[in-house]
Amino acid sequence: MHPVDLIIIVLYLLAMPVIGLLLRGRQRTGADYFVGGRNLPWWAVCLSVVATETSTLTVISTPGLVWGTGFTYLQLALGYIIGRILVSVILLPRYFKGNLVTAYAFLGERFGTAAQGVASLAFVVTRLLAEGVRLFAGAIPIQAILASYGIHTAYWHIVLGLTVLTVIYTYVGGVRSVVWVDVVQLALYLGGALVAVGVLASRLPGDWLSTAAAGNRLQFFDFTSNPLFSQYAFVTAIVGGAVFAMASHGTDQLIVQRLLATRSLRDGQKALIGSGIIVFVQFGLFLLVGAGLWVLYHGASPASLGLTNTDGFFSKFIVEDLPVGVAGLLIAGILASTMGALASALNALSTSTVTDLYQRVRREPLPEESALKHGRIWTLVWAAVFVVFGSMFSSTKGPVIELGLGITGYTYGALLGSFALGLLVKRAAQADAVIAFLVTVAAMAVIVSLKFTVGGKSVGLAFPWYTLTGVVITLTVGGLLSLRHRAPVPVG
Repeated sequence: MHPVDLIIIVLYLLAMPVIGLLLRGRQRTGADYFVGGRNLPWWAVCLSVVATETSTLTVISTPGLVWGTGFTYLQLALGYIIGRILVSVILLPRYFKGNLVTAYAFLGERFGTAAQGVASLAFVVTRLLAEGVRLFAGAIPIQAILASYGIHTAYWHIVLGLTVLTVIYTYVGGVRSVVWVDVVQLALYLGGALVAVGVLASRLPGDWLSTAAAGNRLQFFDFTSNPLFSQYAFVTAIVGGAVFAMASHGTDQLIVQRLLATRSLRDGQKALIGSGIIVFVQFGLFLLVGAGLWVLYHGASPASLGLTNTDGFFSKFIVEDLPVGVAGLLIAGILASTMGALASALNALSTSTVTDLYQRVRREPLPEESALKHGRIWTLVWAAVFVVFGSMFSSTKGPVIELGLGITGYTYGALLGSFALGLLVKRAAQADAVIAFLVTVAAMAVIVSLKFTVGGKSVGLAFPWYTLTGVVITLTVGGLLSLRHRAPVPVG
């Protein structure tokens, strides 16, 4: 890699914390730190939501999916749009009506503090694992760059460096800094991807799209695969993707916190639905990059090019084939997605820890100044924990993006199911909700590990079904338990 590229990367690493500090605004209370004083423009929140859910998993791993499933991954994005529309109609009005700070405060009002605490704890565990995968993914291209200079370093060294740089502006500026830095970072990595498409197009023959199509790399819809075991079968992607999006964007504090920082319900709805449309376009862009890479490398297997899995194709192209300056821009964009996702997770975790867990143990509200102080302390604590979790996935062999999505299957169904239980089953009480939640998590741990022999291969249930399965279990268990009560439980 040319020194110019390294200069671009270093300047970016130094600039992001500075930008975050400059845009932090006044941080006087917990509300300022956790939800930006509820005064952020919807379009900035929309872009921040996209940047938050994208991370390096999308930038690095999505192009490689073309090797196995063509463009069928894009079907999930259609389901995501449907799920976001449902969240904007069903859940967002309740969050804004209650003037809530976290999604789990709704469960606290409906059932009680125990249900709120259990849901928050599940969010913490899920986010630690999922963001750990994202951090590891961000370390992949950095290690490749350093190796090209003869510098061999462990993944955890890179994870530590990224975390330290990110925590600087997250600690000081809270969600406001996170949102505005996300806007800058989204523009950077999408711009880098567009440049990569242009460079690819200049290196490929004029009929490269026809070549990719002839190799079945542009297939969009999949109506033939077994919907139970193929994550990209049409029904699986649309239905499973919609339910997954309802959980990820309606019950995951990582996203809900941003929506609650907008000025009104209508603004929150525009930010949420708009983010789904942008994500669809974004997925298409990165899959287009993958199709170009497939043609460029003549459909070669990862092993034949010295790669561990398909995640390495884009990193290889960036390091070896992009012109001077462009490679640095794209690597900076990849770092942007990693740091943006990490900053979002740190802020969401600190918010949920203080609001849903600490205040529950304390049994009385914190003064706003104390909430701000505790929020910053927990930001530092979770940053240290992330360094450990981000170093746990160095032995990963499959596509990292599928691992990241699969992790959420353990708890997303229980979270969304708890919200559905509170809305649909009037008789359900707190004990019913907590027991149903715990039973669902235990059941999903078994279901996710189940293997079936299909076509001579051992396969598991397609991950888009995890969330819906969890919702069904939670509603069934909670609904049956609620039959013990003679009268409906008042909804808070």
